[in-house]
Formats: sequence, C-alpha cells, structure tokens
Amino acid sequence: MDLAPPAKPLTCITISIVKTPTFADLAARYRVTNGARFQLADFNPADPWGGSLKSAADDLLSDGIARLSDLQERLYAQDRWSILLIFQAMDAAGKDGTIKHVMSGVNPQGCEVHSFKAPSSEELDHDFLWRTSRLLPRRGHIGIFNRSYYEETLVVRVHQNILARQQLPPALVTKNIWRERFEDINAYERYLSRQGIVIRKFFLHVSKEEQRLRFLKRLDEADKHWKFSPADVGERAHFAEYMHAYQDTIRHTSTEWAPWHVIPADRKWFTRLAVAAVIVDTIESLDPQYPEAGPKVKAELQKVRAALAAEVKAVKAKATAPKK
Repeated sequence: MDLAPPAKPLTCITISIVKTPTFADLAARYRVTNGARFQLADFNPADPWGGSLKSAADDLLSDGIARLSDLQERLYAQDRWSILLIFQAMDAAGKDGTIKHVMSGVNPQGCEVHSFKAPSSEELDHDFLWRTSRLLPRRGHIGIFNRSYYEETLVVRVHQNILARQQLPPALVTKNIWRERFEDINAYERYLSRQGIVIRKFFLHVSKEEQRLRFLKRLDEADKHWKFSPADVGERAHFAEYMHAYQDTIRHTSTEWAPWHVIPADRKWFTRLAVAAVIVDTIESLDPQYPEAGPKVKAELQKVRAALAAEVKAVKAKATAPKK
C-alpha cells in the first residue's frame, strides 16, 4: 500500500505590530510620581525608545504646538486653572531651546517665562521660596520657571558656601536641612495644587559627554560665544555631585500633584517632543472649555446683533435711495 508523504509542518509567521507612541505614552514614560525607588541611573539621557519618531518629529512637534495653542486659548478664556512648568538641568542641556521651540505657538499674553540666576542680596534676606512665589502664574496663564526654588536643593547643596550667605540662624542649619527643605517644598506644592495651580517639573537629563560636545560647539561658533561662561566648565568638575543632588531631590519631591519628568536630553528633537507631549497631555486632562453665556447674557447679545443688523440695513437703504 502506497503511503502518502507526511504533511509539511505549518510555518508560523509572526507579524510584529509596533504601536506609534502617543503624547500620553511619552508623558507617562518619563513621569515620576513616587520617588521611593527612584534611581537616576534607570533613565538613559540618550534613551533609544521613540527613535522611530525621528522622521516625523517635525510634524509631531508642529501638531503639539498647534494643540497647545488651542488649549492655551481655552485655558485663558476659562480663567480657572493655571499651569506652572519648572525646568531644571545642567548647563547646555537645552532648557532655553526647548522652551523657545515648544512654546512658539503660545499667545504671549497668557504666558510668562522667568529665569532665576544667582540670588540678589535682597533675595538672600528672604526665605528661599520668596523670589519665586511673587511670580506664580495667575488663573488662566502658563508660567515657566527656568530654574526655580529647586536651586536650593541643587546648587546650594553642591556649593554650601551659598547657604552661609543666606543669613539663617545657625541653629537652623543642621544636617537635616535638605530633608526639611524637601518637606517645605512638598507642602508648598501641595498648597499651590489646592489653589488651582497645576505643577509639572522637568529635569532635562543630559550626559556628561553630550554636555562636553555642546560646550565645544559653543566655542567653535562665534554666534554662540555669548552663551558660554568659563564657570560652566568649572561646574563640570561637580557633575557627579549634581547627579546625586538631582537624584535625591527627585526622589523626595516626586508626588502625584507635582510629578517630575526625567526627559532624555542628549537628542534635542526628542527632548522638545517629549516636553510638548507632557504639557499637551497635562492641559488636555483639565479639558478647559470656553465659558458658556447664561440666558441674560444671550438675550443681551441678541439685542446687540439686532442693532448691528439694523445699522447694516440702514446703510444699504441709504445707498440705494434715489438721489434728490
């Protein structure tokens, strides 16, 4: 009896479907709301995730800017919430460029940017939250802090001679001062969130090698010399100390109401896209709406409409009337 040849085994073909990350995906990937187990080493400054977006990055950023423009207009009109965006980073991480590109479509009337340099003698004579508290965004506005009160747990921690100039009573400067400042900041941000100020904090995480390359580029290009200071190179000697300070700060001040976003900063196009995603996702979650007019206002508007229509009718009648 002839036997049929054995059947060929079925070949299993696996098709991999790669989902394009949404703005919500980008925002969630880098968000830290509980720092209990936070390790800065877990975040790659050149994170390859999302690399497939590079070819479409310009279009995606343009879309984000357009969405942000519409959201800001509704936020402004609603006049209920305000947004506080805090940017912290090492020198050359791209804070200025990111703010410039991401906020390029926002109406300047509803957005203020404040950069905080070394404190003045007046600022040193006040509590460490004083100089930023005066510049919080009002309802309906977006406020941007380019550096902030977090300098007190970063630069001041690395260079503690600055702390000595703050004229604090010696009894208050103890080994617990950083923990106490974390507690004060958390309480302050909780208070602000209860007043309708939505806080989003960004650490633009640049690697030491990428920082070196950007410094060299600034030295090579004459139109970038103004951005360079020899002190910037001096700070590189403290890079590891700063990373420790950032890790400790993010670990102790990441909360549901004021989360940190540790954004990879070695690729500028991705940094800008990720920051835009966080801001758009944040305001969309508020779903701001244009105020709806009540019955009395609507009645008044109808009267105005009728009066304006009557004006047009009168002008047309006068234009067509026979001349005497």
